[in-house]
Amino acid sequence: MTVEHLMQALLLVACVGLGGFCLMLGRRLRKLNDLESGLGGAIAIMAAEVDRLERAIRQARDEATAASQSLGEEIETARRERAIWDLRQRIGAAAAEAPQASGRRLRKRAGLTDV
Repeated sequence: MTVEHLMQALLLVACVGLGGFCLMLGRRLRKLNDLESGLGGAIAIMAAEVDRLERAIRQARDEATAASQSLGEEIETARRERAIWDLRQRIGAAAAEAPQASGRRLRKRAGLTDV
């Protein structure tokens, strides 16, 4: 046997080994891409979950925006009512002080007319 024959035999063994490796790799890839039990199925499920989560996020964002606008309106209403309440308090305090002063004047005047 010559070196040339030995090299061809080694090349043949290497080719058979690589062929077996390719067959095994092909089977694994088919199992991996199987939509029911492999990675393909996992990717399909994950894609569906991502879509579901995106819809939930959009809905939550819309609800938060609506709640924020509603809260802003409520705050503005509360500020207006507070301003009205303060004005009523000032008017009430001024009205409470005003009759006492005018009442005294009336008494003095009434006292002068009685004399």
